[in-house]
Amino acid sequence: MCAGPVRVDAVLIQAVIAAALSFAHLHDVAVAAGQDGWKAWAYPVSVDLLLVVAWKRLRSGESRAAGWSWFLVALTASLGANVATAGLLDLDDVPAWLRIAVAGWPAVAFLGGTLLAHGPAVRPVSVDESCDVTADTAPEPGPVSEAAPEPPAIAPAPEPTPEPAARPADRIPAALVDHARKVAAEHRTRTGSPIDTATLRARLGVPAPLAEAIAAQLT
Repeated sequence: MCAGPVRVDAVLIQAVIAAALSFAHLHDVAVAAGQDGWKAWAYPVSVDLLLVVAWKRLRSGESRAAGWSWFLVALTASLGANVATAGLLDLDDVPAWLRIAVAGWPAVAFLGGTLLAHGPAVRPVSVDESCDVTADTAPEPGPVSEAAPEPPAIAPAPEPTPEPAARPADRIPAALVDHARKVAAEHRTRTGSPIDTATLRARLGVPAPLAEAIAAQLT
């Protein structure tokens, strides 16, 4: 299988060059401050490692305040070494404060690296996880019992309209009694028998109690 063409990443090359120059400047400052041998080479390694750990904490989104604080501390140490070796500082006669800063750097780097690497990380809870927790803790619904069908509603039978009570004889209109006499006389002439209460009621179109009262007046 033929390998594809190798592409050169200009950004990566630039990063390697910048790291090498910064590494060398930190080494020179450590030597000027009285550190020699392997100790001078350990300083740039310590600064770069603190930068990497702080940047990793920033990328993870956890404890961003601590990540930014220690990133700026390491960046100040690296940038300060670059500026100091640019001719602004006499490396043959460095001030006392620089010697103190270089001597105290290992403790500062150890503290920052420990806090960043082993500090408590607060991981934000996503919406999906909160929904899962709610779903796990929620009680399971019980079986749904099928309700028995309700019987069809039966409309109540209409109550019979009560017939008015028989009116007393003195309250029956005289005209109605006279009309009833004519109806009774016509019935006797036609049939030869007296009219009964049912026929009188049908002919007059009055309730049964009133028909009985009128029939009593006709006898």
